[in-house]
Amino acid sequence: TETVSLFRSFYPRGRSVDEVVDLLGLWSKRSVRVHKLSGGQRQRLALACALVSEPELLFLDEPTTGLDPQARLGIWEVVERFRASGGTIVLTTHYMEEAARLFDHVAIMDLGKLVAQGSVAGLIDSLDADQMVELVSDPRPTDEDLRGLPGVSRVSSHEGAQVLSVTGIGEALPALVKLLDEQDARIESLTTREPTLEDVFVRLTGKGLRDG
Repeated sequence: TETVSLFRSFYPRGRSVDEVVDLLGLWSKRSVRVHKLSGGQRQRLALACALVSEPELLFLDEPTTGLDPQARLGIWEVVERFRASGGTIVLTTHYMEEAARLFDHVAIMDLGKLVAQGSVAGLIDSLDADQMVELVSDPRPTDEDLRGLPGVSRVSSHEGAQVLSVTGIGEALPALVKLLDEQDARIESLTTREPTLEDVFVRLTGKGLRDG
């Protein structure tokens, strides 16, 4: 708690040190020196140091990197409570699930350039797709053949799969199966899912998410 207490001393008002340490799940580590904490614990300590001053505006740079799923959920809950109390957060992240859950407004950056911004729903709506169909088959149909199927608005590739943006799954799926049968293609994997922010990122940048 010494590090958090130091940051608390910089401000005329703020939250209780014990309250913040407990909130971030660091109570059992309150007597441990910083260099002996794990990477995830140091992330939580950094957030505790930020919250102890009871700020109105909070800047967070990838606060859940290196955390296990349970710890990540704990950070999300802290951030959501901060938002609910009226606080404003500027947060960078590589986790699209995190962005979709926590952000009111999203800005997508690629190689230092702003390529899109808006609400989560608005960005996903820009895909013009009700469903995404991911196909791995042998042999692969051409993208041109897939784009010619009813209900298919766009075709791209991601991690070895052909990804179809679909506006009418009831039309597209039977037509796709028929096409594969006509081409004697063996289906190795065929999945359908709702479009996500990661699909938006891939469409705008032409590549998947990168670390760092």
